[in-house]
Amino acid sequence: MITIDTSALVAAIDRSDPRHEMVVAAMEQDAGPFVLPVPLLTEITYLLGVSLGYGMVETFLASLVQGEWALDCCDDDFPRALMLVSRYRDLPLGYADASVIACAERRGGKVLSLDRRHFGVVEREGTIHVLP
Repeated sequence: MITIDTSALVAAIDRSDPRHEMVVAAMEQDAGPFVLPVPLLTEITYLLGVSLGYGMVETFLASLVQGEWALDCCDDDFPRALMLVSRYRDLPLGYADASVIACAERRGGKVLSLDRRHFGVVEREGTIHVLP
């Protein structure tokens, strides 16, 4: 089970992204499910629309309707997200990244992200493992 960050999901969808193959390979090594924290959906659809067009936004939303992704983030994640945002304000670590971390911590700790700047710092705590 892997919790997926926006950067990795967009690279997985965008075949022209130079990191596409690396992200897809990391996903193929895990049986899933692939978890998307709900707070990322706005960010994901915005980036897909800007980089790949709004037809891709429709395709992505259809994949959500079809249940291709496990959506997650619950009320219990807010205290952990607040703690992370406060602790790492100097990065700064935003709510989207904090929600990925909180969800991943509850689900085994694997995070698929291309954002080593933020997730790499938190990884040193030992509560998550960043892929690829």
